[in-house]
Amino acid sequence: MDDNHVVVITTTDSEDAADTLAKAVVEARLAACVQISGPVRSVYRWDGEVADDREWQLWIKTAYDRVDELTEFVRARHTYDVPEVLALPVLGGNPDYLAWLTEQTRP
Repeated sequence: MDDNHVVVITTTDSEDAADTLAKAVVEARLAACVQISGPVRSVYRWDGEVADDREWQLWIKTAYDRVDELTEFVRARHTYDVPEVLALPVLGGNPDYLAWLTEQTRP
């Protein structure tokens, strides 16, 4: 198991917001790569009601030791009151890609 890398998932309410956030985390070296997909449909409970919204999902590839700073970065710049930030472990992969990922997330 690779415990040095994670994929962090978040969503935004527009393609422009996703684009801005993706570029900002890469520029800050908090991510090596961000893939944006969408729109996706999200059904969730918020303020006692069931919501059904279109969102754009960001798959943020980063080193495990950057997750806390990335989380705070996203929270500070996100338009949502409580943005989704989920860090999923990477179980393995191309060693060359993983080395590149780590290199790109160094300040």
